[in-house]
Amino acid sequence: MNDEHRAIYTHGHHESVLRSHQRRTAEDSAGYLLPYLKPGLSLLDVGCGPGTITADLAERIAPGSVTAVDQFADVLNLAHAEAQRRNLSNVSFATADVHRLDFSDDAFDVVHAHQVLQHVADPAQALREMRRVCVPGGIVAARDADYSGFIWFPQLPALDLWRDLYQQAARANGGEPDAGRRLLSWAQQAGFDDVTPTGSLWCYATAATREWWGGMWADRILHSGVARELLHLGLATTTQLEEISAAWRAWAAAPDGWLAIPHGEILCRA
Repeated sequence: MNDEHRAIYTHGHHESVLRSHQRRTAEDSAGYLLPYLKPGLSLLDVGCGPGTITADLAERIAPGSVTAVDQFADVLNLAHAEAQRRNLSNVSFATADVHRLDFSDDAFDVVHAHQVLQHVADPAQALREMRRVCVPGGIVAARDADYSGFIWFPQLPALDLWRDLYQQAARANGGEPDAGRRLLSWAQQAGFDDVTPTGSLWCYATAATREWWGGMWADRILHSGVARELLHLGLATTTQLEEISAAWRAWAAAPDGWLAIPHGEILCRA
């Protein structure tokens, strides 16, 4: 794959984005994979971000090893700090492009990617690479959100605009924000014939979780890479982004506020 065909990571790594990613755990983000993990396995975590899921996985398979890779060296520093904070000695780190993983064939028992395939230029090629570096009979696992499936209440028109604008920006940057529903199809295109597809939800409906999610996106739509891309691409005005930010705060403050985020999941036997 040529570099010019590589997708741009729309979200970026502003504090508001990391605030979201650093909240994630293996339990809420990789629960479909956990029953298949056991001590002593080797695992490749693709697109590890700030490393909270990575560290959880490393704790579960110790004394097995986790190799954590991401395209961005700055966020790998955060993942390394997370592993150090937990005194984990079984995690190593490297920069990598999932389209061309710099590992030998059959190198890992498990290859995992969370919220990665929605951002890459060629998801089927990414899955082929993940399969290549997985041992025969091993597991390739992926989970991605599906933005068109987001459900919220109260119905606020500015949040409809938020979703529409985000989808436009993500697709303009080469990604696919409705990845969850496509994972099975991408796995089949990648040549997998033993795939277990599932789905799960994140739900935010308590005062505390609404405050976290709504506040996070109220900041994110103004200050993160999403805002920068929307303005750069001419898809939105600053006034529109401010209206969306206010709508997220209004949703968070609503005592009957409710949000569900659907995810597709695949467990593929290599």
